[in-house]
Amino acid sequence: MPMEQRGVDTIPEEERTSGPRDLVSILLGSNLCLGVIVFGWLPPSFGLGWWASVTSVVAGTVAGTALTAPLALVSLRTATNLSTSSGAQFGVRGRLVGSVVGLLLALGYTALTVWIGGDVMVGVLGRLSGMPANGVSYGVVYGLLAAATVAGAVYGYRVLLAMSRVLALGMTALLALGVVAYAPRFTTDALPEAGGYLLGGFWQTWLLAAVAAGLSGPVAFITLLGDYTRYVSPARHSARRVLRATWLGLLLGLLVPQLFGTFTAYAARAALDYAGPLVDAAPTWYLVPLLLAASAGSVGNAGLMLYSMGLDLDAIVPRASRATATYVVAVIATACVFAGHHLSTAQDAMTSFVLLLTAIGTPWAVITLIGSARCGGVYDADALQVFNRRARGGAYWYTAGWNVPATVSWALGAVVGVLAVSLPSYEGPLLALTGGVDVSFLLSGLVGGVAYAVLPQPRDRSGHAPGPDAPDAPAGPALGDEAVRA
Repeated sequence: MPMEQRGVDTIPEEERTSGPRDLVSILLGSNLCLGVIVFGWLPPSFGLGWWASVTSVVAGTVAGTALTAPLALVSLRTATNLSTSSGAQFGVRGRLVGSVVGLLLALGYTALTVWIGGDVMVGVLGRLSGMPANGVSYGVVYGLLAAATVAGAVYGYRVLLAMSRVLALGMTALLALGVVAYAPRFTTDALPEAGGYLLGGFWQTWLLAAVAAGLSGPVAFITLLGDYTRYVSPARHSARRVLRATWLGLLLGLLVPQLFGTFTAYAARAALDYAGPLVDAAPTWYLVPLLLAASAGSVGNAGLMLYSMGLDLDAIVPRASRATATYVVAVIATACVFAGHHLSTAQDAMTSFVLLLTAIGTPWAVITLIGSARCGGVYDADALQVFNRRARGGAYWYTAGWNVPATVSWALGAVVGVLAVSLPSYEGPLLALTGGVDVSFLLSGLVGGVAYAVLPQPRDRSGHAPGPDAPDAPAGPALGDEAVRA
């Protein structure tokens, strides 16, 4: 299979050969991994019982999917990734906001997947062969996972899609075996080692779990969905079918592994750590399947995240090729894996990461969706590529390439979110107004969306304000007399 040559440029119609079924496959297959499974462990580690944990995961995932799934339709119409598509709202340079948010999201999830997958692999290999759990062992395993991940990410979308199809079947079978393996040890009681409710009360802790374990899953895809739907042709597949496939793929791809994580957390009595108790509680016959799940699943998920990181860095630095950008972010992600292993506990690192990125990313997603509704889903695909060509002008040039009101709206939402977040090592001052309950994602999305809705929007270069009444965007390859080389 040849290496993908496309970066964040517009995908030609003849290359848009994927369909809704492929979208389900890639969202399901790539997420059946320990990097997603481990999020199901968070509610039990917060001190919640079985049913409270399940309801928090389900409620958060459904709410997050409702926000995130419509973003898939943006790239269906623009034929490029979501951060580049957001140039219609933020400006062709202002869409760097989306590129940076996407880069940080993918970086964190890539590192987390390799970290957790590698820890489980070391534990299993220790039980199978007596391999010591020392720095050398972790270094070798992390390195092998990172190398395999890079290979898939560099070859690109088609390889990752083929891998996801296999993983969708293989990992489902391995997780089904896992249910049988851990069932004899399962209990619905809260884990006493967790020390009671993390935030002192049931509802505060339940809401934290709904955000950290449930909502964070779909929000991780706010910039990723377009990486796949840009290869789907709207001429052959309706927006309704693509939206249904996105809903199905996100719900199955997130709820199945996360609820498996919740189930095994209670079975393994994994209150303070997940990887170690998971390995210790596994019956001997399940060690090899667990090793396969930790290795293959981690490569599939981290490969997809690394692929997205490469696209985002390629969007930030247009002179770099997608392959070069992927190699660079792979080195950074691997460094983050070692830092996480040596410098932080899994619970603190995961909770802090997902809450902060959710607070920062939610207003970007809300603004992009409002902007898509305003323009009626009509985009000038060629004008979105101005920054990538190192040119000036076009419908989305606004003020030196920035839509200032949109950027300010995102910044306001992000700042409010950070000020309202509750982390293991930091509590925002706005928590005093919410009774200590972390609703940072709600506040950040609300503030960002309201600000964007009420602030006057600039007119595009043809003199029309963005909105459903604006004339259809030109489809030609040129930007006209306003396109001036930088």
